[in-house]
Amino acid sequence: MKIFKLLLITGLIMTAASIAYAQEVGRMATVSEVVGSVEVQGAEGTWIPAKVGMVLKQGDSIKTKGSSWAILNVDGAAQTATVEVKQNSMMKLATLLKDSVADTQTTLLDLSLGEVLIKAKKLHSDKSKFEVKTPTSIVGVRGTTFSVAVEAIE
Repeated sequence: MKIFKLLLITGLIMTAASIAYAQEVGRMATVSEVVGSVEVQGAEGTWIPAKVGMVLKQGDSIKTKGSSWAILNVDGAAQTATVEVKQNSMMKLATLLKDSVADTQTTLLDLSLGEVLIKAKKLHSDKSKFEVKTPTSIVGVRGTTFSVAVEAIE
């Protein structure tokens, strides 16, 4: 009987943990425009040329070279935001999550070099976050058009 109770309690704990974990799902960004030399790096670690329609996930990076740029649609057709990655930039999609239970979205873009122009829609939840991280700060927005730039220190 003790073994049965122990198995039942263990099963309940594992079920609760899996429900809590399953509530957060990954989101994506779609490359909608590419001009010039633009590359993306996925989980495999190699840089490949960016193409229109390419889907980027959490953890993927994008870099542009001189006279090059790309536009990303965060959440594709749902368009939480459009992100224009300007020339000579490097950015990582650090966090792209949706919590379906709490009805929130978390977006964190990590801009290590260059400039991005973001047109973010108004967030649908007070607990949702849209942030851009740079080497010196984190900028959070609720829905607006803004630009963030990081210059190289020489």
